[in-house]
Amino acid sequence: MRKTIFKKLEAQGLIANYNRLRKNLPPKLPDRVFVWDETLKEATQTPAVFLTYVEKVKLAKMLDEVGVSIITVGFPAHSEEEKNTVRRIANEGFQNASIAAAARTIKSDVDACLECGVKEIPVFTPFNELNLKYALKITKEQALAKTAETVAYAKKHGVIVDFVLDDASRTPPDDILRIVETAVKAGADRIVIADSVGFLRPLSMRYLISHIKKELDERTKKSVPLSVHCHNDFGLATANTLAAVEEGVTYVHTCVAGFGERSGGAPLEEVVAALELLYDVDTGIDLDKIQRLSQMAEKAFALPIQFHKPIIGEHAFSYEIDEQTKPMLKVPILNEPFPPEIVGREAQYFVGRTVGKQLLQERLAEAQIKASPMQIDEIARRLRGMHESLDKGEAQMTFYEIKKLMKDLRKGLTEEEFWKIVEQVTRQKPKLQPKEQILPT
Repeated sequence: MRKTIFKKLEAQGLIANYNRLRKNLPPKLPDRVFVWDETLKEATQTPAVFLTYVEKVKLAKMLDEVGVSIITVGFPAHSEEEKNTVRRIANEGFQNASIAAAARTIKSDVDACLECGVKEIPVFTPFNELNLKYALKITKEQALAKTAETVAYAKKHGVIVDFVLDDASRTPPDDILRIVETAVKAGADRIVIADSVGFLRPLSMRYLISHIKKELDERTKKSVPLSVHCHNDFGLATANTLAAVEEGVTYVHTCVAGFGERSGGAPLEEVVAALELLYDVDTGIDLDKIQRLSQMAEKAFALPIQFHKPIIGEHAFSYEIDEQTKPMLKVPILNEPFPPEIVGREAQYFVGRTVGKQLLQERLAEAQIKASPMQIDEIARRLRGMHESLDKGEAQMTFYEIKKLMKDLRKGLTEEEFWKIVEQVTRQKPKLQPKEQILPT
């Protein structure tokens, strides 16, 4: 149904669909895009978020059921507990998804992943001067050597190896090509370009992906599958992901409901719905199960999904009945971008205080209820009264109390609290160095 509804409306001359104009169809758009979900890794980096093993397994199983192609379930080298969790999840058995675990360009990280029995290892590192100088504290040559060595080592053990270039969106093109070529020649099966701080505009993303794909294919003499990992710091994660697909990217990183550190990542439901309904690209995702998946994630993360969140928000398909929306009671598509049933939703209609007497009269007539003008006046008065009798101040106080409770729930340890615990345990006061300022004066 989802692939034909717009065509039917167009054929009847009822709507214009600019998305289908030949001049607007990206020539490099793939027929199939694979969803690579990072919820169990990225979203768990949200401050104060903690998932139990049962919650992680339920989410992983649901992602698999929905049709996700790759699920990154954790970072085994982080701790023994994390390694045990990844190992147990990898042994659960999945129908559709490849289970992946992440590693830095360090052999021991790869060993930790291999011990978990995963079939796929995304090996990640940054490669710009900022990260080399202040995070990795190594030279470019050392970074290249570590990349080649780690990718080759992982590949030797018979797993799928992905190379993830962190902060690629702030790395010069020549350096990007230099390190991804090194990774491919060492055996990397896929290349992931990460906009780690959500720094790109869609046109910038298209330029970067186009340049990398063309040059990399020429240098390696083969077509290397590309993936993209976008953060939402400017609210552009979905747009940038779609821009990358327009340039031929076939693997997209997502997080359910956009959960993740800072402003989160590309929301699975937005990316998938856009690809399926606006681009007519197959993602292998069962759209009907997206709502159930998002509700499961909301409960597990104890993070409320915005009411106006596209696709899965409580109000995404809600309408207050007035003269403008009245016709959609009979023809819903008048005010809907697509039927909500496609994504497992249904429209909700509310009668508000602005409903007019004429509309009331029409609605009663449709229900075969006869009412006098006086009765209609009384119904309208009571509708207004129900809204006006609400204590707005009390509602606002309740809202801010809930907001404070949620903020307290999400609160992690501050630096001051951390060092206080350290001092209590070690009986030593910390002697901290001042933070290094690298901004121009």
